[in-house]
Amino acid sequence: MTATTTAVQDLYPTRGPAEVITPRRDPVVWGPPSPGLESYERDGFLTDGHLLTDDETETYRTELDRLLHDPRLRADERRIVEPRTQEVRSVFEVHKISEVFANLVRDERVAGTARRILGSDVYVHQSRINVKPGFGASGFYWHSDFETWHAEDGLPRMRTVSVSIALTENHDTNGGLMIMPGSHRTFVGCAGRTPRDNYKKSLQMQDAGTPSDEALTRFADEHGIRLFTGAAGSATWFDCNCMHGSGDNITPYPRSNVFIVFNSVENTAVEPFAAPVRRPEFIGARDFRPVR
Repeated sequence: MTATTTAVQDLYPTRGPAEVITPRRDPVVWGPPSPGLESYERDGFLTDGHLLTDDETETYRTELDRLLHDPRLRADERRIVEPRTQEVRSVFEVHKISEVFANLVRDERVAGTARRILGSDVYVHQSRINVKPGFGASGFYWHSDFETWHAEDGLPRMRTVSVSIALTENHDTNGGLMIMPGSHRTFVGCAGRTPRDNYKKSLQMQDAGTPSDEALTRFADEHGIRLFTGAAGSATWFDCNCMHGSGDNITPYPRSNVFIVFNSVENTAVEPFAAPVRRPEFIGARDFRPVR
């Protein structure tokens, strides 16, 4: 399956001359009511403190280390490095370059949860390993993933869910994930235009598609901020429109996670809504075959 060129109504305008706040127009949980999804509906996220066993976690951490040191990936565009230190920051499309991570994507504990939330078959819109080595790895500024995926990848609706699975311990000091609970119910259409090939800069430091200080202050005042910690093997599921970010890691302790984005097969990408060209397929997939 490939992207359609059929015109689709833009329900979430963004990247215009001024910031626009829009109420969410889509369900949060698309599937039937299901035990355990109440907090996801309310807050936009849910956690699982023991998604993986210790042995499974070690297997995935070993594979992460192998990919980080694979000489064949050194010149690969899917390998993103820190601007200052040139240490690896992310490796994208890991479910295609690693059969080990492909197995994780197909695991019913992972893909099955995505199907329950999205109410349909799912495909992988994006996968990556995120690495925050100690002593200065930079964070990710506040943003809604959906704003970027809508503007630059062409996802029409909020029918996408992410899971971040910890492969090292996530402390409260080593640049952990922060989310504003309940922020998923409001869309911030950001001001400004999307530069061509914006992904080359945004994968190292978010700029286009970031909300104003005023909007972030309002959201923080209304919703508060939740910091996620947990042991290796724990997982956080969160809605595509959650306002989230993470700080720098200046501790000696690395923070490494595998990050998988599932999109509904009924919400496949069209042309970008607010960008001159599509992002590369290793960032925003155009292969919509469902995970089996």
